Amino acid sequence: MAHLQVNFMSEALMRTVTVQVILPTDKLLPPGAPKQPLRPYKTLYLLNGVMGNHTDWCNATDIQILAEEKNLAVVMPGGENRFYLDFEPTHELYGEFVGNELVWATRKMFPLSHKREDTFIAGVSMGGYGALRNGLKYSSNFGYIAGMSAAAILYDLDKRTDDHPMFLERRSFAEMIFGDFSKVMESDKNPVWLAKQLKENNREVPEIYLTVGREDFLYRNNRKLCEEFNGLGLDVTFKETEGGHSWDLWKESIKDVLDWLPLAGDSEEGLNSGNIGL
Repeated sequence: MAHLQVNFMSEALMRTVTVQVILPTDKLLPPGAPKQPLRPYKTLYLLNGVMGNHTDWCNATDIQILAEEKNLAVVMPGGENRFYLDFEPTHELYGEFVGNELVWATRKMFPLSHKREDTFIAGVSMGGYGALRNGLKYSSNFGYIAGMSAAAILYDLDKRTDDHPMFLERRSFAEMIFGDFSKVMESDKNPVWLAKQLKENNREVPEIYLTVGREDFLYRNNRKLCEEFNGLGLDVTFKETEGGHSWDLWKESIKDVLDWLPLAGDSEEGLNSGNIGL
């Protein structure tokens, strides 16, 4: 397993960015076994939540071990509390970055599949929203989208005030991120609106997976999001689990997501850098 930290200049963000990359490249075959033909990796772009960064998934879950088992490349950028949306005044185009530029740049750097059906995007909380929004906005790049405890907060934006002690919950913060609340639901900031546009234009909609804990404060909104997707005729996979908004739950959720993705038969036998002995 190659675990890399990559720095490169992003045109979408106009600065050098850091991403974590997992590549299952170092499996050693048994003596005398024929070498397998080289083939590009299926790839998961995996997004973190608020107050996190590109290291969250490797620090809090078994994603490296899981990626090795599935023979899956994983790319993990950071979201900087910006909900993976574009902010033109400061040229922080996080949507363009994760939905388009990062895919192009990593395909240029590594042996990744260029096929839409081999390219996936997923995330947790803010990253779950970012995966849904950008997976649908840039649907020509992604065949599968997964939201884990997705921050489906658009339904409640107009209820916010500025007297909350946490800045992330204040109305002024949400207005900076999402803009005019009266226009959000009929814009490309709304994953349901994006899915509707794809359907109306007879374009292929990525497969969607949603999972959330019943004790999560986002539980009702995730159910509502799923119902709206279903109302458009989408066949969304929805899984409820026990638990709240925590890494204890997401550590298990990512396993379910990888089982849902079309990775059956991609695993290869062999020893790798994760083995501690024979």
